[in-house]
Amino acid sequence: MPNLQPDQVYQLLRNLTSPVVAITCQRGGKSNGMISDSAVRASIAPTVPRLSVYIHKFNFSHDLIFETGRLVLHLLRTDQFELIHRLGFMSGRGRDKLAGIAHRSGALAAPVLDDCYAHFECRVVNAMDTGSSTCFLGDVVAVGYGAAERPSGDVMTAAYFRAHMPAEWRAEYEALLRAAQAYAAERSHDIRPIVWTGERP
Repeated sequence: MPNLQPDQVYQLLRNLTSPVVAITCQRGGKSNGMISDSAVRASIAPTVPRLSVYIHKFNFSHDLIFETGRLVLHLLRTDQFELIHRLGFMSGRGRDKLAGIAHRSGALAAPVLDDCYAHFECRVVNAMDTGSSTCFLGDVVAVGYGAAERPSGDVMTAAYFRAHMPAEWRAEYEALLRAAQAYAAERSHDIRPIVWTGERP
């Protein structure tokens, strides 16, 4: 077997990443949004629509999702760079990241963005601790296309975003990525079992 360096392994693992998605959540009147590239379909049964997503514990959204058991996952289009920058390059602590972004309260009382390729409203049914993040397993209870009647455009992928992001964002993106990687490296081995007790009030 080849003796691959950690960065080489990381680059290979990048082939397993999900589309770029926006995650929204709400707790006690406080809404937030974030960007992730770690969401996957978690069921092959059409009658059991289910997905999973990893949320790093340093994200403000993590605690909102963990404490309510609700989230909305949005597939984004390849023309939604500004939304990704707005939700993904800053924290929601101390600011309303959804201010000025058209959205409505969905079936689970979490924000649904009007402009997206598609959205999935999810109730968390299980969770797994990974040390630096939590993997949330969600049952899809409602789905739609934002304010549109059908999806349009192409779904944003992580590879497309990295290849086409504005050049002036790259240094900031890479600095945020390094910080997230350092956080994960420090905490990934402190894994604690979770007993998920159901949807929170």
